[in-house]
Amino acid sequence: MPERTSYDAVIVGGGHNGLVAAAYLARAGRSVLVLERLDHTGGAAVSSRAFAGVDARLSRYSYLVSLLPPKIVRDLGLRFAVRKRTVSSYTPTVRDGRPTGLLVGGGEARTRTAFAELTGSDREFTAWQGFYGTTARLAERVFPTLTEPLPTRAALRATVDDDATWHALFERPLGEVVEETFTDDLVRGVVLTDALIGTFATAHDPSLRQNRCFLYHVIGGGTGDWDVPIGGMGALTDALADAARRAGAEIVTDCAVTGIATDGRSAEVTCEQGTLGARRVLVNAAPRELARLLGEAPPPPAEGAQLKVNMLLTRLPRLRDTGVDPREAFSGTFHIAEGYGQLESAYQQAASGTLPASPPSEIYCHSLTDPSILGADLVRQGYQTLTLFGLHAPARLFTADTADTADHAAIRDRLLAATLAELDRHLAEPLADCLAHDADGRPCIEARSPLDLDRELGLPGGNIFHRDLAFPYADPSDEALGDARSAPARWGVATTHPNVLLCGAGAVRGGGVSGIPGHNAAMAVLEEG
Repeated sequence: MPERTSYDAVIVGGGHNGLVAAAYLARAGRSVLVLERLDHTGGAAVSSRAFAGVDARLSRYSYLVSLLPPKIVRDLGLRFAVRKRTVSSYTPTVRDGRPTGLLVGGGEARTRTAFAELTGSDREFTAWQGFYGTTARLAERVFPTLTEPLPTRAALRATVDDDATWHALFERPLGEVVEETFTDDLVRGVVLTDALIGTFATAHDPSLRQNRCFLYHVIGGGTGDWDVPIGGMGALTDALADAARRAGAEIVTDCAVTGIATDGRSAEVTCEQGTLGARRVLVNAAPRELARLLGEAPPPPAEGAQLKVNMLLTRLPRLRDTGVDPREAFSGTFHIAEGYGQLESAYQQAASGTLPASPPSEIYCHSLTDPSILGADLVRQGYQTLTLFGLHAPARLFTADTADTADHAAIRDRLLAATLAELDRHLAEPLADCLAHDADGRPCIEARSPLDLDRELGLPGGNIFHRDLAFPYADPSDEALGDARSAPARWGVATTHPNVLLCGAGAVRGGGVSGIPGHNAAMAVLEEG
């Protein structure tokens, strides 16, 4: 039960962003209460023992860290760290009937050789260096702005200070620059995948949703690196909960909020335990949930587009491409059926309501970089985890026939089987032969569709970003921003109610495991006094 009847700030939702906001506000001396409907904090950033009787703590939903600013880690004194991956990616393919692939990592000379062996010249590698040199410069300039007041479009463009880059990534469909820069279909596909994580779009979508997704995937940390959380993703949210509690915040779990009422100056938050007063309410949930709690019309429906699969193996499978060690191939991002043409075909099939014949996906092995998530016996026996993220799997595919649970499960199982079949095409042995089994004799594999993520985590339509990502600048057309002169609007966390703030992924500059919306909501509260 909450210890008080009123607070300076009540935070709805104990995911990582809500915990960041709670820690900052409590450290500033505010009375803070976090209410979480589940029996644990963490939201999508948790570590779980997914398989019965197996001592493996998997990052069950979100799984890599890029957008978390070191500033937040320092400010809150978090006991949390990440580890770099030595390999960026490996993409298997068949050329002239021969199994081969593209390994990016292991040093510049090795990567240059890998490009040349795949494509026959240095052209693509030179283009790759130039392209990612440009995104690195962009990252250095844009990433620091994410924890500052929201810039205008003109101000951000001036910060980028490169008209060609701005035009290519902020104004034109990403497919245009990809096709102008690269000629090899496989290389083009590897580049494009960062634009399609949880985002259902083509390379040439005129809405530029693919550009926005790409931007957030290449600016993290000012480098674009995607790192492995030591101890699993739950290590981050456990550290955040500890920091919030140490600062004096209360955290109450098993407490679903059922309503919010506000007159713009004070608010009441109703939950199963009663009604609580608050000067401000910070909502660490999707805009859909915020509208429900306020009794307002919901925003346009959101839609997720991914299949998330967790696996535990007794050993890594051997590859058909004998020129690469599986321990290297799986330690980075292992791209499957993600050639440029394959990605477009999969999109068109899914858009027509059909499961892609060759579902694109990407895999990585957390335990190669951080074996601490496995029990000592599993490490000694050589067990490894695999995390698979499937693309172009929109929620609509799983409701094509009926919302009945059995039918949804059947569709999900068909997509899983097709996805693993694509992986098997590049393996020298079936993946099924490498799967571990749990205490009940079942294979250690679980899959989650967008509908599962909606049901389990409240992600609208399974959308991992809560809604379409926004460019990280003020957009006057966003009617939810309220008074543009207010602190919440300046920080990109405003709603139509002055004392109700959005501190989750649906805020401007939300999405990913970043803590940025939580930080920015706290800064807006503190700025207003």
